[in-house]
Amino acid sequence: MLLKIENLNVHYGGIHALKGINLNVEKNKIITLIGANGAGKSSTLRAISGLVKSSGGSIIYKGEDITTVKTTEKVKKGITLVPEGRRVFANLTVYENLLLGAYLRNDKKEIESDIEYVYSLFPRLKERVWQHAGTLSGGEQQMLAIGRALMARPELIMMDEPSLGLAPLVVKDVFNIIQEIHKQGMTILLIEQNANAALNIADYGYVLETGKIVLEGPGKELAENEEVKKAYLGS
Repeated sequence: MLLKIENLNVHYGGIHALKGINLNVEKNKIITLIGANGAGKSSTLRAISGLVKSSGGSIIYKGEDITTVKTTEKVKKGITLVPEGRRVFANLTVYENLLLGAYLRNDKKEIESDIEYVYSLFPRLKERVWQHAGTLSGGEQQMLAIGRALMARPELIMMDEPSLGLAPLVVKDVFNIIQEIHKQGMTILLIEQNANAALNIADYGYVLETGKIVLEGPGKELAENEEVKKAYLGS
């Protein structure tokens, strides 16, 4: 097991955002977490990456308890996050944004070859290499955010709502890219409001409601589940 979350709790002030969740992420799988707004999906990723402190439970990565490890150390260990809303550095170029993804590395030649790899995944970024990230379209910014996360050479890439606010055609592109990265051996933990698209590519899924996991199972099975259909798939 690459990542194991046991009885994880998160509080924000008086709000109990995560109420003892258990979650497994197997190596080389796509695992998705679906749920309504405010269910605790982003809190889960933020706790794993160390951006919020958990108030109980443990986060085990490759057999090591990393619950209290600093965010930068987690990146060094191979965990990266593609944040909700993309969060690219608007005043920096595409190239500079990608370089920042590799800021904990010092293998210059390898960094350059990884940048070429990102360009091979996202040819549009190569065309816009010296353009400021703030002038890119939403879809291009999402590609850049994924590319930047890949530059840290992660073993586990976490994505928070990668399709949010994007046109349907662009969403299709983003999901194709997620599958392509996965084919090349990447483990992905995906949070997505587009439950249908997420469950169709996921090996395994979890349904989160008000801080608790209420359902879990293979992605395709959850997509066929009547409760899930009614609540999240609009049927």
